[in-house]
Amino acid sequence: MAGDRHEPTSGWAPTWALGRAVLLTGLLLVAAVLLGRIDLVVLATPFALGTAYGLRRRPTGLPELEIGTPDAHLVEGSPMAATIAVVNPDPVSYDMAVVRTRMSRWLRVEKAGFGGTGVDVSRSGGADRPFVTSVPSGSAVDLELTGTALRWGRHPIGPAGARVAVADGLLVSRAVITDPVRTRVYPRTEPFEAVEAMPRAAGLVGAHHSRRPGEGGELAGVRVFAPGDRLRRIDWRVSLRARQLHVAATLSDRDAEVVVLLDVLAEAGRSGGVRGAASVLDTTVRAAAAIAEHYLHRGDRVALLEYGPAARRLRPATGRRQYLTVLEWLLDVRAESSPHEPYDQVFGPQLLSSDALVVVLTPLLDERSAQMLARMARGGRFVVAVDTLPADLPAPKGRGWAEVAYRLWRLDRDTMIGQLREHGVPVVRWAGAGSLDQVLRDVARLATAPRVGGR
Repeated sequence: MAGDRHEPTSGWAPTWALGRAVLLTGLLLVAAVLLGRIDLVVLATPFALGTAYGLRRRPTGLPELEIGTPDAHLVEGSPMAATIAVVNPDPVSYDMAVVRTRMSRWLRVEKAGFGGTGVDVSRSGGADRPFVTSVPSGSAVDLELTGTALRWGRHPIGPAGARVAVADGLLVSRAVITDPVRTRVYPRTEPFEAVEAMPRAAGLVGAHHSRRPGEGGELAGVRVFAPGDRLRRIDWRVSLRARQLHVAATLSDRDAEVVVLLDVLAEAGRSGGVRGAASVLDTTVRAAAAIAEHYLHRGDRVALLEYGPAARRLRPATGRRQYLTVLEWLLDVRAESSPHEPYDQVFGPQLLSSDALVVVLTPLLDERSAQMLARMARGGRFVVAVDTLPADLPAPKGRGWAEVAYRLWRLDRDTMIGQLREHGVPVVRWAGAGSLDQVLRDVARLATAPRVGGR
């Protein structure tokens, strides 16, 4: 929970009801004196007594607000819940408390109410509407908000504000506002499976078959027994025929390093949340989470890089802790254009491993992205480009040459993709499970092929 506590000494103001009661009492008493009518005094008595009775106990402190989130780690499409507690630390009861809060547009509130009596607010303004309740002395009342988290990111709940009325509505507090609380909504990982083929497996242990001999499950052949070989590796059939001990040689199982590079130079499309259309950034973040989850569960090392002005990076690591770190890292991904070339800023101080598989998630909307892919391919990197541009991106509707310009841009982009493929950069569209199977097979086949000219 988080909240602000305010306890000023002069946080209460008279209402119009108190002003009218005092004014009416005064006018009646003045008229009674001037006109010499006792009946006007009798008429003013209830107003005076009622006002005095209402003000007999005045509050000393202001109310407190606390915003609570039972589950601060959500996933796209999962139910969300939040509470806004109105705390009354004073011995005087609050006759009426009016609470209002702001919510992120990606946290859709469907039911809201005090004390578990939630009402449907999805068609009546959502959470951005006043809610009214009474608060007994020395207690707290919770405004419960329930709904659905629609999109990944760090979404604010609040700020929330409240004003209370006491003394039968004669006094009202100034607005008490609490700071917003940000809740984490992690991207929903799309189903993704890939073949075991990797360009080069460079670690010591892992699940991928390498070309290096060692302890593994892939048979590499039979060779003569040497000191240090294990007895269980002896191939007795070959040994009896050759009258010399032979052992079965195997290839070692090693892990691989996967670098997921996110192109954040441009954004396109309009995000509709988890149940609507996906923008470039939505596809990029969800695909990165799915790829990282797949390879981390296989025991590989995964690193993340941003191709943009911020040039954020996440060092390579493995295990569940790295997966949670990846999800946290992805929450801060933002699309940001830059007039400068970010290549040296991203790859200059950090040399990528020559054996790493670089998966670039890019919409190919900026010519610098294509140049970056071509540079890495010419440098001998194992690069796979994943096209994140929405397939159903609508054409601009306007007069003049808008439609023609859109068609020309499409043709120019297709030409750019063809040139990348000529440079040896495979470009595939992200489609969930099996998106990279054929591409990874081709990259692994090229990595294991003999090099011409000793290169």
